Parts: sequence; C-alpha cells; structure tokens
Amino acid sequence: MPSVKRLQHTSVPMPPGGDDQARAFYGEALGMPEIPKPTGLKHLTVVWFAANDAGDEVHVFQETNMGANSAQQHLCLEVDDLEGFRSRLHDRGYEMREPEVIGNRPRLFVRDPFGNLVELVQILGQYT
Repeated sequence: MPSVKRLQHTSVPMPPGGDDQARAFYGEALGMPEIPKPTGLKHLTVVWFAANDAGDEVHVFQETNMGANSAQQHLCLEVDDLEGFRSRLHDRGYEMREPEVIGNRPRLFVRDPFGNLVELVQILGQYT
C-alpha cells in the first residue's frame, strides 16, 4: 500500500517586498540556508530555504492578499536545541509564546515577520 514518506516542504506567505525579512528570519534567526529556486520558477517571487540535510524545505512566497493570521495554522520545525533557538530569537527581538506542555516535546511558538505562526519543537522521546 502506498504511504507518505515525509513532509518535503511547506509554503508560507509573505507580503510584496518581504524577501529581506524572510531571509532575516528563516535564514539568519533560524539558520536555514537559502537554496536556489528551480529555473522554471525564476519568474515567481519566492525564497526557498533548506530546513535540514534530509531535503526538507520551507518556501516563502509573495502573496498580495495575506488575509487574517490564523491562531492555529502553522508550520512546525523539529530542532536539536530549543533553548539555543529561544536565546537566538530573544536576542533578535522576536516575541515567543509558550504553548501547552506536551511530554517529551519542549516547544515554543513565534511569528515570522509576516505573521505566520512557526512552532519549534525538540523531540526527546515519544509523546506522553
């Protein structure tokens, strides 16, 4: 039976002109290297980032009609040092929110410069 292997990428919107802010948040604050977009997409305003060495990606695309920021819609990035990211984000002036506790899954929420909700989680074991 066919099965899903992994989440290959997620796409989040940014307003026109948000490229530099996308690079500052996803590239600098979260440490994801920018990767070239495919030749066939060169005409689009989108910035691609490698989330890890496994081929997972975050695509930040221009959206002229951003709409309301959802309280629940988010992308979740597994990290290896949540406290290191907490410190880095704090030093860069990002506001973080502490969510409900999930055993073996310390995490935090932060909004990118465009209002998209990003969850950072460190997986220490199975859910409890």
